[in-house]
Amino acid sequence: MKNKRSLILLGLLLVLGGFTVYSLMQNTDRGSTLSLEERNFAVEDTAAIHKIFMADRFNHQTTLERKGKGWLHNGQHPVNLNAMDNLMDAIKRVKIQFKPPNASIKNLIKSLATEGIKVEIYDRQDQLLKAYYVGGSTPDERGTYMMIEGAEQPYVASIPGFTGNIRFRYNLLGDDWRDKAVFNVPVDQIQSVSINYPLQRSESFTVSKAGQGYEVKPYYALTKPTSALPNQSRVETFLYHFERILAESFINEHPKKDSILQQVPFCEIQLATTTGDSIAVALHPRYFMTAPSGPEASQRIVERYYANVNQEDFMLVQNEVFKKVFWGYAFFFE
Repeated sequence: MKNKRSLILLGLLLVLGGFTVYSLMQNTDRGSTLSLEERNFAVEDTAAIHKIFMADRFNHQTTLERKGKGWLHNGQHPVNLNAMDNLMDAIKRVKIQFKPPNASIKNLIKSLATEGIKVEIYDRQDQLLKAYYVGGSTPDERGTYMMIEGAEQPYVASIPGFTGNIRFRYNLLGDDWRDKAVFNVPVDQIQSVSINYPLQRSESFTVSKAGQGYEVKPYYALTKPTSALPNQSRVETFLYHFERILAESFINEHPKKDSILQQVPFCEIQLATTTGDSIAVALHPRYFMTAPSGPEASQRIVERYYANVNQEDFMLVQNEVFKKVFWGYAFFFE
């Protein structure tokens, strides 16, 4: 009887022990899964990403969404390619460095909640792929505090091979996300281009498609047209420059914008595309004085222009970039 009782007790202990081990294993698996989710910030398949939404507690919101082969900023404007590449590189390669000391976690969570950037990444079906917060940098600027949404453990993260605060790749604001292209039109999509110099009317002109080539006419009706035919190679060279002309920066909040726009522009450019779109740019010189006083004080050099683009954007452009389209009417016939 004693042996039978001992065998029964041993069996019960083995059964209970088995349940205990199973339970511990299940809890461990759940803990491991949660830990892995909390530690994995990267979305390696960036081709699957269709939309990125970012916001902070200061009412700054940014939505970047795929449109064809490119991206749109807040549903309106093409995105700056360099800024987008830098952001995608961070999204794809970000990895944790280490877990901060327990004593600092409470303050880090508070900081991430109040000053962090909320990042939500979606696929083409508008399904959430990843959501996390991006905080400030570590004291040595070698890592960035980040935390998965819904988690309670922040981490220090970085991009392998990159030293610095990766928050800067997420926290561009407004126009900083936008492509700075003033003109971005392939030659075969250009219907016409007009260049008007209000103070040099005889050099103002219009280039237009005409059959298999182009015609060049004076912009003003009172300008006597030349009897010669335009050099088609020169026309194509001129139009080629409009494939990509970049501004230096957006300055939509410039304090003297209204007064500058009241002045007579140096040049007005109007480009019409074969699809019916148009781009209008008025350029106002920003003078650089060679000397504040003395005999050279009257010498003014133009290194940059204020550009009023489609009556929507105020931009700063460089003379070195735009001078390649400052042609005159006579240039096409020499």
